[in-house]
Amino acid sequence: MAEVTGIDHIYITVSDMARSEAFYDKVLAQALGFRKNRFEIGGDPHVQYYNRLFGYVIRPARSAAAHDPYSAGLHHFCFRVDSIADVESVAQQLRDAGIDATPAGLHPGYAPDYWATFFTDPDGVRLEVTNYRQERRDRHDRWEELGRTG
Repeated sequence: MAEVTGIDHIYITVSDMARSEAFYDKVLAQALGFRKNRFEIGGDPHVQYYNRLFGYVIRPARSAAAHDPYSAGLHHFCFRVDSIADVESVAQQLRDAGIDATPAGLHPGYAPDYWATFFTDPDGVRLEVTNYRQERRDRHDRWEELGRTG
């Protein structure tokens, strides 16, 4: 059986490329250290933000319908950083850049060490930045030892 080793890329359609690119420049390039390139597919412009692990691509929407996180489809996308201090730093950077991100906070209903900031992109796509929690570290480091569940 093949093992998935990560997310390669995600595509997000946007209603206004210039507005979304300015937003994602602040979030991904400035606050989270992604690199950026451009390409076209079928004549449509694409902007890719990427790091060593995956790409986050914006492309123009072909429909004017607004994103609804509670309809079928993407509810939210969560970026993981290494530490609570990183979550706090990113939240402050976003707020300083004029993005309405929540203050970094503990969310023990999710996990006892779950810290996050939440915000939305210009089209209403919900985004989150969280810390690399102990449960996730254990899952990664002790995968074979933990065995299968469910």
